[in-house]
Amino acid sequence: MFYIYIIYSETADNYYTGYSEDPWSRIIQHNDNKSDKYTGKYDNWKLAAVFEASEERGEAMKLEKFIKKQKTKKLIDKLINPDFVLTGELAQLIRVPHVRD
Repeated sequence: MFYIYIIYSETADNYYTGYSEDPWSRIIQHNDNKSDKYTGKYDNWKLAAVFEASEERGEAMKLEKFIKKQKTKKLIDKLINPDFVLTGELAQLIRVPHVRD
């Protein structure tokens, strides 16, 4: 299973969206890899939301790209809200209810 994840850095007051088979391990990589093009500039990333996306990498990549293309914090704010109902292109995402730190 591939997941879409949203992480947040208080230091940067910024969100980052990605996809991974294991977002819980991926967050550790984001925090440890200071050479990463975007997330390496900041630290203390925490998971804000995780969604089951697809069994297929290509579909997860497509959904990640769709979210990133929106370029709006409003969408991210909605996605991290557990009461937000996913519709349209994002309706296939399944929220993972318990996000681990």
